Amino acid sequence: MAGAGKSTVGKMLALSLNWAFVDTDHIIEATYATRLQDVADKLTKDEFLDTEASIVQSIFFNRTVIATGGSVVYREKTMEHLAKLGIIVYLNVDLNLILERIAKNPERGLAIAPGQTIEDLFHERELLYKKYANITLDAKTMSPKECAQKLMKMLPENFL
Repeated sequence: MAGAGKSTVGKMLALSLNWAFVDTDHIIEATYATRLQDVADKLTKDEFLDTEASIVQSIFFNRTVIATGGSVVYREKTMEHLAKLGIIVYLNVDLNLILERIAKNPERGLAIAPGQTIEDLFHERELLYKKYANITLDAKTMSPKECAQKLMKMLPENFL
């Protein structure tokens, strides 16, 4: 979900691994030469999801921590592609914390249908996050640094 800490924790994890870090939202912004929210506003939710899927499926990075948009889970082929690239991590964070973080940055860009609430998105996506995750980290009470440290311990030895 937006506000779960994917980018913040991802950067710290990449540093710990001595790997590159990529945020797919930034790739979308670079592709369209505008803010993610502007892209989301110009497209229907399905058009945005298809655009995101196309861009994410074009990534073939190794030794890279990839932070995706929270909506990437809506496209099964995209999740299959990411699974081929590496381990999928789900940062499990409470809805209240998500709402608090999104309120602090309302311009973050959300793929949300008219009439849909953030609460709706959270509940809809939660099952998908759990379905695709190789590792679920209960990040509710952890700092980003603690999350990265815990993930380092959770990664399989042959992965490092």
